[in-house]
Parts: sequence; structure tokens; C-alpha cells
Amino acid sequence: MRIIACSLEPCIHIAGVMNFLNIVERLGHQAIFLGPALSLEELFSNIDKYQPDMVGVSFRLTPEVARNIFSQLRVLIEEKNLIHIKFVLGATPSVAKVAKECEIFDAIFTGEESPMEVAVYLKGEGVIRKISYPQNFVDRLEANKPFPILRHHFGLPSLEETIQGAREIAEANVLDVISIGPDQNAQEFFFRQEEIKKELSGAGGVPLRKNEDLLRIYEATRTGNYPLLRCYSGTRDLIRWAELLLETIHNAWAAIPLCWYSSLDKRSSRLLVEAIKEDQQAMKWHAERNISVEVNEAHHWSLRDAPDVVAVVTAFLAAYNAKAMGVKHYIAQLMLNTPTSTSGRADLGKMSAVLELLSTLKDENFTVYRQIRTGLTSLSSNMSVAKGQLASSIQMGLALSPHIVHVVGFSEGDHVATASDVIESCKIVQGVIRNYSLGFPNLLLDEGVISRKEHLIKEAKILISSIKELGISGKDPLVDPEVIAKAIKIGLLDAPQLRGNPEACGKIKTRMINGGCEAVDEKGNPLSEEERIERLRVEYEKVYTSI
Repeated sequence: MRIIACSLEPCIHIAGVMNFLNIVERLGHQAIFLGPALSLEELFSNIDKYQPDMVGVSFRLTPEVARNIFSQLRVLIEEKNLIHIKFVLGATPSVAKVAKECEIFDAIFTGEESPMEVAVYLKGEGVIRKISYPQNFVDRLEANKPFPILRHHFGLPSLEETIQGAREIAEANVLDVISIGPDQNAQEFFFRQEEIKKELSGAGGVPLRKNEDLLRIYEATRTGNYPLLRCYSGTRDLIRWAELLLETIHNAWAAIPLCWYSSLDKRSSRLLVEAIKEDQQAMKWHAERNISVEVNEAHHWSLRDAPDVVAVVTAFLAAYNAKAMGVKHYIAQLMLNTPTSTSGRADLGKMSAVLELLSTLKDENFTVYRQIRTGLTSLSSNMSVAKGQLASSIQMGLALSPHIVHVVGFSEGDHVATASDVIESCKIVQGVIRNYSLGFPNLLLDEGVISRKEHLIKEAKILISSIKELGISGKDPLVDPEVIAKAIKIGLLDAPQLRGNPEACGKIKTRMINGGCEAVDEKGNPLSEEERIERLRVEYEKVYTSI
């Protein structure tokens, strides 16, 4: 499709025109900018010259002047028999009202629309139609191209407030995926309600207690832009949770840990080996139903101050296990700003290392989707500061070309996000995406980012090889729950905050060095993986005999 665009005389404002044409080009159409303040005579001369499929005009002055110009435009379109060409307008809301009366524009944009809405219109090649919002993850991604879809978690201590808030979010048209956050009682005891700790009701999320609770939330969101719904997995009874979520909210994708939500983090009483086995079976269950899977693993290590190399390796292990369980559509969550003092250069280096290792797993049966998010603990309790941190984090993360932006509400450093917090956070992120889409330097070409990536890949391969050495002949060690648990027990996979946990080692020491998290010795000097693993080897036999 060929599209020409300009602002009409005497209007010289062309920022909106350029934004529009930028989206046109990203969608693969031919975009021709004619310039500012064109007279109607000049515009129609260019229409004769270029024979466009669509003409975009902008006018951001007074409605009174606009009314006269649009009347002349209508007469010329009819006289020249150009009704087959789509005319679209960019204008202020007040001018838009006048334009609607003239009935010559196929679409009118006031700047309140997101780039995604403009893209959806252009994909329809100018045909005004009711937007259909795809109700599965892969199709939703395709419909939003070239922009990422937005996800945000939501769950208030009151079920009724959660239902009402979910409706408000859907009607705001700012979010593609609402992730329901149940309280800890629901996650652990939904199917064992005799064990519920009543004094903790609503702690950590919405107190889901019946199937109908999920159905009511789903029905409340069948409005606005009809967001997809998904929900945190349980910390016990994962298959029963999976069946429940599929039946009630048509779970957009599953988020399953590999090692966590177990005795490792005390979010359930599941022993580590048994938890890994159950998590693998949950991955397999979703794979058999062609449901996308996200494995929440690496950021749990970083949240406990594990060295970056451990985060990189566990991100690889998560994807490796998902593929082994038959998952075809895998969502790689890339939590930035974790630990909180991580520098942007080190962060992008770490995430680039993760993505490069995951690229070795990709084939016709395994697709990796990139999901960025702001660090859960990185946001200030000062709301103004937190808004700046959210915007900065997302702008940096866009360098990773994400398919999904997991928006973390700016309020999280102070209070759980309300519906209004969610909506405002998403609008902040939409503003960042809008500006970023105009063109931005490639941060991944920074020498420091490349150096960090290469260093972590080298170290990660050493650690992965050491984990493989723990395997038994005939079994894939990277999928063997006993091997993974043993790697944690002896300290190959370790984090300082695991100290005292009987399932882990917890002896590793880490320190932030040049913006990255490194394993260090007793004096605070960084340890290479070869040095760190060699120190562990003397403990191996002792641990083997006790496991």
C-alpha cells in the first residue's frame, strides 16, 4: 500500500504525521512525506503524481478554520472522483469533532490512540471495522505487530474489588494480558481448604476460594479490549490448578517454576526433588494441549543475590526442561534491575547471554518469545521516583526486542497496584514504546554489553558442563530432578540467601562489581567459575554420601 501524508496549510505541525508514517513503514507499506503546510492545490497535485492508496493529512489549529478547509477538501474529492482513495486525519480532539461532520475521513486520530491501534487500522488497509481482539497468545502477538503486547499482574485483597478493578482495566484498553495474582492461601490450599490459614486471607493477592470466583473475573473482562487472562500457578497440586485455569479463564499461558514454590523458598512444603518432578509434569500437561509455557526460574535466583552466571544457567535450564517436556511456545522472562544495583550495561549483557544460549534450543518445534519486566524490588516507595524508574527500565529493555512487556506497577514499592495504578503504569509504558519506535540507538552494540555477554556465556558453559558431570549414564542430566537438586545441594547452583536451607548449600558469597553480581572469595575478590567449582570439588564426596 502506498501512503502519502502532509499537514494542510496553514498548519506546520508535522510530528503526528511523522509518527504515522513511521508506523506505515514498519508495517512494510510505502510511506511518502510531502511536507508541512501544503495547500489543497499542492496536495492534489501530489495525489495525481503518486496515485496513493491512502492520503494522510494533519491539521492542529482552530476548528473554525478547519471547517472551511475540510469543506473545500470534500468538494475537490468529489469533483476529481477520488472516493476510492482513503483519507485519514490527524487532529486535536476539537478539530476531530468538526471533521466527523464532513464525512470525508475514513479514520480520525487525535493522538490519544496507542501506536498499536494505528497499526491495527493500517493492517485493515483503511477499512473501518470493529476491532477483533484475538483470544489466544500467539494470535494476539501477531495482531499487535510491530509492537509488543502488555501484561500486568492484578489481585487485590478483596474479591469484589478485584472483579471491579479487572473490569476497569479492560475498559481502559491499555492492557493485553491480565495476570491474576491469588493470595498465598489460594496458591497452596485451594484444593485443600481445610488447611487454609484464615488470618492470612488476602495476603499477597485475591482470595480465590471457588471456581466461580475465577469465572466472575473472566466475565468482568469481556469488555473494552477483551484482554487475555492468565493466573499464577499454584504452589501445590499444579495439574489440578492447570485444569481449573483452563476451564475458567482460558489461561493464556502457564507460568511454572522449575525448582521454586517448594521447600527451597518455603512457599510450599514440597521437597525439592518432588517439586521438580511435579513442575516437569505440569509443563508436559500444558505442552500436550499446545498451551504456551513460561518457566519462572532465573529471576528467583537473582532475587536472592545469586551471581549472574547462575541466573544465566538457570534461565537455560528452565527453557531446556520446557523443551524436553514438549513445550512448543516458550516465554523467556527477563527480569531487569535484579539485583537492584545492577547497571544497565551489565543487565543487557546478562540478558543477551541468556537469549544467545536459548537460541541454541530453537527449532521448528520450539519457539522462544522474549518478555521483559522491571525488577520486582527495584521500584522506590516514592511514587514520582518509581515512575521514572519504570520508564527507564522499559526503555532499556526494549533493546532486547521483546514480544511481551510485563509491566510492573510503579506503586509496588509502596502498595499493591490498584486498577488506576495498573492503568497509569501501562500508559507510562505505552509512552515509552511510542517514543522508542521512532528510532533509538542499538544498546546491544555497546562494547561493555558485548564484553559482559561473552564473559557470562563462557562462564555459563563451564557451569553447565559441571552440572552434566553429576549425571548418571543413560539419563539426560539437565532434565534429571536428582541431578538438578544435587547441583543445588552441593553449591553449583547457589545463592547467599539460601543459607540455612537444608535443600541448598547457601555458602556462596557475592558482590556487585562493575554493575554485575559476581561470586567472590573470603576477601571479596571475584572468582571465575573454574575457581569456584574447584573449591566445591573437595566437598563433593562428603555431600554425595549424605544425599
